[in-house]
Amino acid sequence: MNIGQAAAGSGLSAKMVRHYESIRLIPRAGRTEAGYRVYSAKDVNTLRFIRRARELGLSIERIKRLVGLWQDRERPSAEVKRVATEHVAELDAKILELVAMRDALQELAKACHGDPRPDCPILRDLESGARAAIPGGSVTEHVSHPRRSTAVGAAPRHTA
Repeated sequence: MNIGQAAAGSGLSAKMVRHYESIRLIPRAGRTEAGYRVYSAKDVNTLRFIRRARELGLSIERIKRLVGLWQDRERPSAEVKRVATEHVAELDAKILELVAMRDALQELAKACHGDPRPDCPILRDLESGARAAIPGGSVTEHVSHPRRSTAVGAAPRHTA
């Protein structure tokens, strides 16, 4: 089948099929005499596998590892489980970070009166992060990050 058919059969765009081929997630496609790519049903299956792995947020490196394990019928499932559990741990860490960001912004929004007055704790907090920049390009830790302590020399967190 041609690239358009392989793309449609896998749920990917032709551009992504070419990309995955270029980074060797799938083998180089065969070519017709006219130079058009030709894909097999096995290639489309691999592309579906890759698409599902990307939907689960797996990195390209992990997908390469999993494709290799999937194609090795003698592989131990323990290695597959290790790759999956490492990814779950990273997702858990991201979730905690996102929840902390949401909670911090939610508290700032609660503290803001949202009325005609110009005073706004949300903008004060954002401004305090901008002031935390140190000459020379480095930046101190943001003072209002819910999981971190106030940086040395930084203004205290505004709560009003």
